[in-house]
Amino acid sequence: MISLHERQSGKTSLKMETASNRRQFRRHDLEPQGISVERFDGARRVREKLGQIVDISAGGVRIRTSDSKLRADNQVRVRLELPAYAGICPFVDTNADQPQPKREWTGWLTISRVQPIGGDRYDVAGRLVDMEEMDRGMLGLYLSTQPLAA
Repeated sequence: MISLHERQSGKTSLKMETASNRRQFRRHDLEPQGISVERFDGARRVREKLGQIVDISAGGVRIRTSDSKLRADNQVRVRLELPAYAGICPFVDTNADQPQPKREWTGWLTISRVQPIGGDRYDVAGRLVDMEEMDRGMLGLYLSTQPLAA
């Protein structure tokens, strides 16, 4: 929005602040694909299903879960495995001599919101905080081929 002072002084900014552009990354609807998110305990190499992806962006994810112990401002280690789509893998393995495409990512989800949606189900939203920029960029490219979330 342009302020009254900016209008009167003739100084206007190209940056418009609206509800539609407050997000850094666009969300994409992956709920119809039924993709699971796993809780990952790296010390014991144990994986257990945490929930299902509702929507995802290059910066965060919203999942549907029945885990009532999750709270806002907590962190949980997660493993995402996304299918290759349109010939694009969502992540990059940089541990080899040459970067290689990969379908899974393991890292930390910082929970920003837990919302009950009925019964024993919850929508949990958070940021993917320790993703490398190359992975974030490839995930953004991968998601650009997916439908946008509402």
